[in-house]
Amino acid sequence: MSSVHLEPQDLPEIAPHNHGRTVAAWVTNWGLVIAALLASVGIAIPVHALTFAGIGVAVVSLAAGAVLRALGHGQPLS
Repeated sequence: MSSVHLEPQDLPEIAPHNHGRTVAAWVTNWGLVIAALLASVGIAIPVHALTFAGIGVAVVSLAAGAVLRALGHGQPLS
């Protein structure tokens, strides 16, 4: 049993119930999966252009996720 007693005004606000299932999350996740596949194939069979293409897709994917979140298609910060 805990000795800590919290009043209702001391509790945090209820988190949104989307569990990260947003457009921004899906775009970022799939972009990073594709980037990892490209980069890993580029490393496995030494093709530097494919490796750098994977890195480029990762950067674009992260930027796209950030832009989508800023436009309101992601989970709110608070």
